[in-house]
Amino acid sequence: MKEVTFIRRNIEKWKETERVVEHAADLSPDTLADTYVDLTADLAFSQTHFPYSRITIYLNNLASALHNTIYRNKREKWTRIATFWSQEVPAAMFDGRRELRASFIIFLVSVLIGVLSTMNDPEFPRLILGNGYVDMTLNNIARGEPMSVYDGDPEGLMFASITFNNIRVSFTCFIMGLFTSFGTGYVLLFNGIMVGTFQAFFYQHGLLWESSLAIWLHGTLEISAIIVSGAAGLALGGGWLFPGTYSRGASFRRGAKRGLKIVVGTVPIFILAGFIEGYLTRHTELPDALRLGVILASLTFVIFYYIYLPKKNFEKYGNAKA
Repeated sequence: MKEVTFIRRNIEKWKETERVVEHAADLSPDTLADTYVDLTADLAFSQTHFPYSRITIYLNNLASALHNTIYRNKREKWTRIATFWSQEVPAAMFDGRRELRASFIIFLVSVLIGVLSTMNDPEFPRLILGNGYVDMTLNNIARGEPMSVYDGDPEGLMFASITFNNIRVSFTCFIMGLFTSFGTGYVLLFNGIMVGTFQAFFYQHGLLWESSLAIWLHGTLEISAIIVSGAAGLALGGGWLFPGTYSRGASFRRGAKRGLKIVVGTVPIFILAGFIEGYLTRHTELPDALRLGVILASLTFVIFYYIYLPKKNFEKYGNAKA
């Protein structure tokens, strides 16, 4: 059977299933069970014949929504903690791979804006980073300690404050999706320009290599998690901007649920990034090879967890955990 024929024959039934999900509280358990069995049969057919089609993703999401509705009162097992990180977050990331791509592009363009603006306007860093920070950094450079900003506070206090601030930025990036995806885009834009300005500022003073090792020691995880949080915000905003075949309310709830899983999944990443910034970044005397190794290990983890694992899990399990 061709995909278009499969869709044409079943589209009305799937729309009715959406209505079942929305009004599940008013329906009998038998009706829910029959609908679920019928839907999973269509999902199995679609996964077999059209594994990478958008209709398969749609049926996966619909089956997941109905499953969660049926079992919403089922007591969760402790193993849910493990499966949340190993399956649910990667599944949400696979479903949000377009938002992740868009978030990365917005951030990358913002970094380039910061770099080009700084290279063409010597006063631009003061506009973005503030006079106080720029003057302090210039004094540190003059004293031969350009990265001493990272050892200004006790390690534990710095770890706690940085981690709290990063998590706050992450959830702000997500919540701004309520103001359409443009709100999240603004947060990504501002943070990207800041990173580009910061890096270009040190380049102008002949400190690109040293600043890069210090910044990206913790920044590889920190910036990656902000980009991932941007994907969560775009999923939230896109949920009601682009409802597709769902009602706007149902689409918004789906986007909010998916985005919340993604942003919660960044919390351990921010904690680890905060630990590195609080306890390791200040030690600029560490061998360059060691610091570069930490950066590459962090980048490898990010690519594995947010890109490779979601695709691998989808090929193995489908997207039922999303």
